[in-house]
Amino acid sequence: MPTLETWGRFPLSIRRHLIDRMRERSISIADLNQLRTCVESGPEVAEGDWYKDFGSFKICGKGTLPRTFLLRGQVAKGRAL
Repeated sequence: MPTLETWGRFPLSIRRHLIDRMRERSISIADLNQLRTCVESGPEVAEGDWYKDFGSFKICGKGTLPRTFLLRGQVAKGRAL
C-alpha cells in the first residue's frame, strides 16, 4: 500500500488549498498537531479516495496526497484510515 506524502512533497497548489481550508474551517493548532503526528508516522493510504477522522475535522485524500479538510459532520467518501 502507498503511504501519505510529507508536507514538503505536496504540490504547491495542494499546499495552498489545504492552508486556505485550514483557515476557513478554523482548524486549531491542537488539531494541526494531531495531523502533523499522523503525517510524520507515514500512514498507509488507499490508492483511491480515503479519509482520516480526527474528531473535530477530517482530512480527505486520494492516493498519496491529501486533497481537503472537512468539518465534523461533513460526509467524507472513500476508505476510512
